Amino acid sequence: MDYQQTLDYLFSRLPMFSRIGAAAYKADLSNTIELCNSLCNPQQKFKTVHIAGTNGKGSVSHMLAAILQTAGYKTGLYTSPHLKDFRERIKIDGKTVSEEFVIDFTNKIKTQIEKLEPSFFEITVAMAFDYFAQEKVDIAIIETGMGGRLDSTNIITPEVSVITNIGFDHMQFLGDTLEKIAFEKAGIIKQGIPVVIGEALLETKPVFEKIAEEKKQICCLANENAEVKTQLEAKSSFSSNYKKRKSTDSNL
Repeated sequence: MDYQQTLDYLFSRLPMFSRIGAAAYKADLSNTIELCNSLCNPQQKFKTVHIAGTNGKGSVSHMLAAILQTAGYKTGLYTSPHLKDFRERIKIDGKTVSEEFVIDFTNKIKTQIEKLEPSFFEITVAMAFDYFAQEKVDIAIIETGMGGRLDSTNIITPEVSVITNIGFDHMQFLGDTLEKIAFEKAGIIKQGIPVVIGEALLETKPVFEKIAEEKKQICCLANENAEVKTQLEAKSSFSSNYKKRKSTDSNL
């Protein structure tokens, strides 16, 4: 397949082309896990920051990637959707993945695609992880697609998780209240991994705090006096002082 044929093949995995609509939503991570297992789990070979939220997660992802790149780190960035070119989804130091890699990767896992019938998003997540591992990035910023708990990106163990805010989105999948949506987004919170919450509403704050307590880690609420410090292999560091509530250190 050439590049355009490869894109056509990938886009055929989108719900609007497969004519199954909401049925395309797979409420588990098994396809992504199996795809990445077949690739020797590339997501375990580099450090990550995981970002979810209703609004602002794309902007935060790009800003963090720019900060880390400027600091001298080889930085991967996975975001969605793209505006013009599919390759905008997968970048290293601001440069998009090559057409050749997209072609080669798709051909490499085509047997798995035919066997598992994964979604477009599940394939592109595996593609990004494999690309970042092959290119040996220092760290990658990974933006969720929808929700968090069952999002295809949620097989990583990040250095820090970020949830920008919670609003009404994808309600047919995530729930019809802010509390339910917050629960799904908070699914990216991992055991012992710091999490920064960009905006906590009266409805969502108890959800975040309960899950953070269960996971035994600090929850920094950006709009409630927090100090966050991160350091990447002691090469450089940046700190964000919101005021003074709690402090968490993460060795990136």
